[in-house]
Amino acid sequence: MYKWMDKHIKWVFTVPTIFILLFLVVFPLAYTFFISFFDWGMSGNTQMKFVGFDNYGHLFTEERFWNAVGRTFVFSLAGIVIEGVLGVALALYLNRDFKGRNLVKTAFLLPMVATPVAVGLVWRLIYEPSIGIANQVCMWLGLGRQPWLGSPDMALPALLAVDIWQWTPMVMLVVLAGATALPTDVLESAQVDGAGKWQLTRKITLPLLRPTILTALLLRLIDVLKTFDIIYSTTQGGPGYATETLNILSYREAFEYFKFGRASATLVVFFLTVLLIAIGFIKFKNKVEVEY
Repeated sequence: MYKWMDKHIKWVFTVPTIFILLFLVVFPLAYTFFISFFDWGMSGNTQMKFVGFDNYGHLFTEERFWNAVGRTFVFSLAGIVIEGVLGVALALYLNRDFKGRNLVKTAFLLPMVATPVAVGLVWRLIYEPSIGIANQVCMWLGLGRQPWLGSPDMALPALLAVDIWQWTPMVMLVVLAGATALPTDVLESAQVDGAGKWQLTRKITLPLLRPTILTALLLRLIDVLKTFDIIYSTTQGGPGYATETLNILSYREAFEYFKFGRASATLVVFFLTVLLIAIGFIKFKNKVEVEY
């Protein structure tokens, strides 16, 4: 028995993990793809009716779906750009020795460790029209009360601010880890040659951090595309459809309208879109690293 274990030890540890991944990842994906070809309300009185690609055809001809696609990409692109810029700036700021550095670093990391649903509920109170602190600040500034989550024009930017507040520290943490590992001899040589702080940052530090920054943005891109918790816990896709992204649309199709076939088709299209974007970004990242 012990000889067999020594000989096959690699399979003893990997096979259970493979089966768990198959059960938790592959099976749900395959089942969702299967359901997308049926009209099903998940009720004991309704039977699964095979409709082929009708659910997909309905999606691509529905304006609500394309609006959700637009909101998803606007929300994701704006989040990636702003969080990337702020995260890199904070990482460069914290990559210096100053009094209270660890305290400041901890304060920046606190939003990231909070539960997204709890964050959404707290910000819902912050944006509350009458007693929320956001409107109190606006009143102090003479701007008047704002309908943060009640306005179709302001709701999505308000949620974007929440996402930026919570997840910019993640970008900062990854970039800061890369910055602390940079070779000091290159920076010291540049300083000896008379390079200033801005020249060091622009011509040496940022180019050396390029692979790390792209890795942080890739992780954040995949995550922000599938944002659900914050949006659902604050607006549930409202007012109307103003903050309805693809994740929220699929949830509503399934658990409000009981159209599980259409919801599954939405998720399949969304999954393939995220997969293609991730693959494209990885290829771009690898190309940049090779050139670098």
